[in-house]
Amino acid sequence: MVPPSPLESLLDPGSGDDLPLPPELAALYGPLRFPKHKGRPYVIGNFVTTLDGVASLSVPGLAGGGPISGSNPHDRMVMGLLRSVADAVIVGAGTLRSVPNHLWTAEYIYPALSDSYRRLRSALGKNEPPLNVIVTERGEIDTDLPVFRSGSVQVLVIATPGGARWIRKRALPPPVGIVEVKNAGAISAREILSAIGRACPGKIFLVEGGPRLMGDFFAEKCLDELFLTLAPQVAGRDGSVERPGFVSGKRFAPERPLWGTLSGVKRGGSHLFLRYAFPKER
Repeated sequence: MVPPSPLESLLDPGSGDDLPLPPELAALYGPLRFPKHKGRPYVIGNFVTTLDGVASLSVPGLAGGGPISGSNPHDRMVMGLLRSVADAVIVGAGTLRSVPNHLWTAEYIYPALSDSYRRLRSALGKNEPPLNVIVTERGEIDTDLPVFRSGSVQVLVIATPGGARWIRKRALPPPVGIVEVKNAGAISAREILSAIGRACPGKIFLVEGGPRLMGDFFAEKCLDELFLTLAPQVAGRDGSVERPGFVSGKRFAPERPLWGTLSGVKRGGSHLFLRYAFPKER
């Protein structure tokens, strides 16, 4: 896979210090900065949607983000960059089912820049891949998938009591930890962050979805920023199957609309890479 051309920066956020991107990543992306967030992790989200707001085609084998972005190399490069700076990558069980062979590492999503991603993590004092966090209420996950069995990444499964009991029967290898939340219903974003904080005290946590998980983080105002790739395709909806946006299961407007502040715009061909800041409850 050949690295893409440099992104065109139309608006760069100016808050915070430049992260120590290796020259190749700096040339492709430009500066990457995050505001000061002393004493707590900074939580970012990353998603891709079509022009008409579709985040998943909801078709077996085509439910992930690849068909939405067109497997765009710029999008993959940015995903890898964000995973490189993250201490943990958080996904729901639905996302795991949509890309069952995935590993949530920078090297997996964009192998051509593996060396640059590793050098960036090393410069940030991160010597291992980010913790892969899988959130499941009922424990309905295939524990034979590579993320659990490859030994390439540390994994934390966050589940309800019933879901945790089912998973523990599967004799998972040592790199996989299981955290059981107290309630038997939905797992809140705050519970997820608390569980990760105990297992992996880090500075940046990355949420990659799916839409229901992203909706929870927005509803609880636990997301600092959203990195949103806008792909130049129109997917359409005909009502035969749900094609969600990047938020599902929660309603905000008109009663409680959530407004973001545009803090970054980059362009790669006809794809736009947007960055929005959101107020976060403390």
